[in-house]
Amino acid sequence: MSADAPALPDGFTAGHWSDTEAATGCTVVLPPRDGAVASADVRGGGPGTRELDLLDPLANAARVHGLLLTGGSAFGLAAADGVVRWLEREGRGYGTPGGLVPLVPGAVVYDLLSGDPRRRPGPAEGEAACDAAANAPALGSVGAGTGAAVGKLRGREFAVKSGIGFAAQHLPQGAKLAVLAVVNAFGDVIAEDGTILAGTRGDDGSFIGTTTQLRTRLIEPPRYRKGEPTENTTLVCIATDAELSKTDCGIVAKMAHAGMSRAVDPVHSSVDGDVTFALAGGTAPAVDPLIAGVSAAALTAEAIRDACRRATTVAGIPAISEFA
Repeated sequence: MSADAPALPDGFTAGHWSDTEAATGCTVVLPPRDGAVASADVRGGGPGTRELDLLDPLANAARVHGLLLTGGSAFGLAAADGVVRWLEREGRGYGTPGGLVPLVPGAVVYDLLSGDPRRRPGPAEGEAACDAAANAPALGSVGAGTGAAVGKLRGREFAVKSGIGFAAQHLPQGAKLAVLAVVNAFGDVIAEDGTILAGTRGDDGSFIGTTTQLRTRLIEPPRYRKGEPTENTTLVCIATDAELSKTDCGIVAKMAHAGMSRAVDPVHSSVDGDVTFALAGGTAPAVDPLIAGVSAAALTAEAIRDACRRATTVAGIPAISEFA
């Protein structure tokens, strides 16, 4: 149902900083000036996150002012400092007696072995991503998706390039819901017909099926150097202009994982750190969180596939466009 142009809901923008030579980058999602109600849901054994506690429905923080999705593993979380500085200059943040405090949660993907592990996003790169933010952001192997790949059972030399994908629709009540997905999964990405769209390749270049290999022990999980293939993540940002409560956002974020399960196999594994964020700007009418959640799940699956279809070869990891 993603017939819309790849534009975020009104008031939302997203921007990237990308380094294709080092195969890393970061992506910033900026909600409307007054912030967005937000929550998140984390699955898998290897997440890397910042300020997720404030997204708990029981936490006092009513709104967030930015969201960081970044490469560089834990090092990349430093890019959030630049986002905070940029927001402070723009007069955006949570009002306190000591001044505005921008609230910027974030999550990372592990891309250190895709290119130069010494080059990671930091504060300057976070600010650059904010400066580049637009309602219709670039997609593909950019930003946090610059070094992303899928199908890493045999290591990145047998993986397939992915990146950042997008899907959107208008809900029955008129609000818009959009999904940005940064896809760096251990498993394979599954097409609409159930076949493998992108995943672990055999010696002849064909997709061999990660789950099949693990279930039948045709290929033992390799004992590669540290971080390969045990560091993987799919990050999803669901943005809507609808009015949703913090609890509603938590429901939508949780339901969106169903879409990840449709498009990634295996998913939420012990070597993945999968995070879904739901941000609601509140400038459009309220929607039933059931409808928003069902739509978010469908769009999440679409955005994950889109990330592989839009990808380009980076750091020697081929994109599926090269296999056509």
